[in-house]
Amino acid sequence: MSLESSAILETYFKFPGQTAFYRGKVRDVYTVGDRLVMVASDRISAFDHVLPRPIPFKGQVLNQLAAHFLNATRDIAPNWLLSAPDPNVSVGIACQPYPVEMVIRAYLVGHSWREYQAGKREICGVPMPEGMRENEAFPAPIITPATKAEEGHDEDISREEIIAKGIVPEADYLQLEAYTRELFARGTEMAARQGLILVDTKYEFGKKDGEIYVIDEIHTPDSSRYFYLDGYEERQKRGERQKQLSKEFVREWLMAHGFQGKEGQLMPMMPDSFVEQISDRYIELYEIITGKPFEKADTSDIESRIHHNVLKVL
Repeated sequence: MSLESSAILETYFKFPGQTAFYRGKVRDVYTVGDRLVMVASDRISAFDHVLPRPIPFKGQVLNQLAAHFLNATRDIAPNWLLSAPDPNVSVGIACQPYPVEMVIRAYLVGHSWREYQAGKREICGVPMPEGMRENEAFPAPIITPATKAEEGHDEDISREEIIAKGIVPEADYLQLEAYTRELFARGTEMAARQGLILVDTKYEFGKKDGEIYVIDEIHTPDSSRYFYLDGYEERQKRGERQKQLSKEFVREWLMAHGFQGKEGQLMPMMPDSFVEQISDRYIELYEIITGKPFEKADTSDIESRIHHNVLKVL
């Protein structure tokens, strides 16, 4: 069996009562009445580009991780998830999304570090202390929202701008901030129990019948960055790179092959050996984050399996 035949690149379902369809970078989203059927494909993206080959079991890893964390945080905030009828599918409440992503950062890394290196000491209106080093913890986690772009990169925006421009009503925005901090605190605790540091992440929210819900995935490696706790302090003291649990290794492979998503650059073709390596890394990542063994779903006829399982809950 080829790697492609045991993975989902795109789906084309027609569910009874279906009214809309949207294909994101990774998920295929079907609207059925007031429900969303979200199929986690095996697509993988980097530098805002979807790579040409699917990664077996990646969708299952992401879907089951998202359900794991959504179910573990229901006491903090209501969320959209109603059921996960298939290893690659979540079904939930269709909400009106807020057009901002709530990004929260506990460490100076990634985008915030690049801004810091460029001489900036403020991000999204939030001050960053002088004299910080890459991967160092902020005195307290900072919220750095981004406007959701239909295409291309999301843009940084301050809390003040969001409220002043009426992008999110002030009372709602303050609730989004409160949920963001509480969810991040829970994610940090859960990560620490598994020997990990939750470095940064993003949350998306929506509204339905006057209530705010967490929507989409949370605390997955596609939406979050993790460091290994063991050895973190020693690596910082020696000025070494931190050991990450994320898809950063995919970006590094692409960069080593001359691709960073810039105009004129050709996407390199990933060999089978690297596709298998990514699949193994995602499975390992699931087991480390949850502390549970990963059980591979039957991939002999994925589309029929998904269709059958979704119909049972619609």
